Amino acid sequence: MSGDDDRQSELAREHKDRQAQRAAEQAAKARRNTFIGAGVAVAVVAGGIFAVTAMAGGGPAKTPVAAETSASATPSAPVPATATPTPTKTGPVTCTYKRDTSDVPMKYVGMPPKKPNLKLKKMTIATNHGDIVIDVDPAVSPCSVNSMAFLAKKKFFDNTKCHRLAKPETSGLYLLQCGDPKAKADGKNPTDGQGTAGYVFPDEALGIVPYARGVVFLTQPVDAAGQNSSQFAISMSDENTQIDPAYSVLGMVSEGLELIDKVAEDGVIVNEADITGDGGSSAPKNPIIIKKVTLS
Repeated sequence: MSGDDDRQSELAREHKDRQAQRAAEQAAKARRNTFIGAGVAVAVVAGGIFAVTAMAGGGPAKTPVAAETSASATPSAPVPATATPTPTKTGPVTCTYKRDTSDVPMKYVGMPPKKPNLKLKKMTIATNHGDIVIDVDPAVSPCSVNSMAFLAKKKFFDNTKCHRLAKPETSGLYLLQCGDPKAKADGKNPTDGQGTAGYVFPDEALGIVPYARGVVFLTQPVDAAGQNSSQFAISMSDENTQIDPAYSVLGMVSEGLELIDKVAEDGVIVNEADITGDGGSSAPKNPIIIKKVTLS
């Protein structure tokens, strides 16, 4: 083979490698909405501390799961003495946030302070359907709570739409996802579910509580770690057995789950790309608009 042929072959390989890399990057962005994984268990919050009430095992769910419609999680076993997790951080806490350099829609309002407020207890999401109140515990997930408090003060969430309502019949899951500042929540926009606050931070409180009904956790691309930002999901079923314990726990809903259940009865705008992980999201037909978020 001549030198020219060798050079052409090398250029062809480089072009192919670049195409593969771009395809992988696009797929990673599209999978921000996607969740996979093993079993979950029933969970409750008592006095602001997350406590596991029953442990579940097994592999990924093979069939769509049914939605849980009870108003709160029902323990199936007494709380073990060792179930209450020890906070992952002791002594002075310093949070690390860094700019998000990925090519995704974002709304940058600055960086949260490094020192979190460890006295915060509640996060209230005022929506067009009423308030959703979340019990948070900075002793368990200080940097996640700190990030939410910062964004709330910056009015980051004001007038944003919850872009994804996953239901068992369409996704095998039952959850509401919010926090994408650029989401249109029309069931059509291919970048819904990719938006961030322009910064990311490490995972925390992984595996301390399964994602049962009412548990609130941060979301990130399925194959990523340490890419938490502004998006969060509210689990609406004890049967979310497909969600892997790889997402930072933010808190537990104490009021307002019935509001989401009522919206879910109105159905979703099905986005096939959401189901296949190719981008976009299945949005609620009856929009859920966040008017304001406050932490206290």
